[in-house]
Amino acid sequence: MTETFFETLRQETVAQWDAAVNHRFVRELCTGEISDAVMARYLVQDHRFLDAFLTLLGAAIASADRFESRLRFGRFAGMVSGDENDYFLRAFDALGVSAEAGAQIPDSAPTTGFQALMREAAATRSYPAVLAVLNVAEGLYLDWASRAPQPLPPNFVHAEWITLHDNPFFRDFVAFLKKELNRVGSQGADQARDFFRRAVQLELEFFDDSYTG
Repeated sequence: MTETFFETLRQETVAQWDAAVNHRFVRELCTGEISDAVMARYLVQDHRFLDAFLTLLGAAIASADRFESRLRFGRFAGMVSGDENDYFLRAFDALGVSAEAGAQIPDSAPTTGFQALMREAAATRSYPAVLAVLNVAEGLYLDWASRAPQPLPPNFVHAEWITLHDNPFFRDFVAFLKKELNRVGSQGADQARDFFRRAVQLELEFFDDSYTG
């Protein structure tokens, strides 16, 4: 069977992809052993993506070539703006990270890099380029979250971050992203490949930074 465009890109970045999926951060999160300090640093930085990520989803809505695709992105944007943002606020409260304290923490290098990459992809107005970044940002997270051992950790800060990235709605959306990239990726293959590669590297660096930053 011919390899799909998504699988081709993933295989081209398999070393970095697998290093992220099997990262120490993921292992400790899934067992509940991760320290509050590491989790707080990670979540503060991850929350900084929200504005750029919504910009990227807006670009997906604007550049998609099908009405049905626009609806899917719109529904997902609603989930990110609602359930996921609510999780961040509750997690910050549980971890003792006040709004004032969080605001004083500077963006890490991977955070700055990923924000720039999302905005760069959005600015291309190219559906394949936007899809390439989204497939990494969401597909890589489903990959590690779907491997989490059961039962999940008792702390909601850990368990809900896993289930936000492994539930029927999210799995269906990731499948949709892959299908769309496979459908239109050849229209901008070189550009999509470049965005995909850079996104995977930044995901790995983002996990690293939770410990070394």
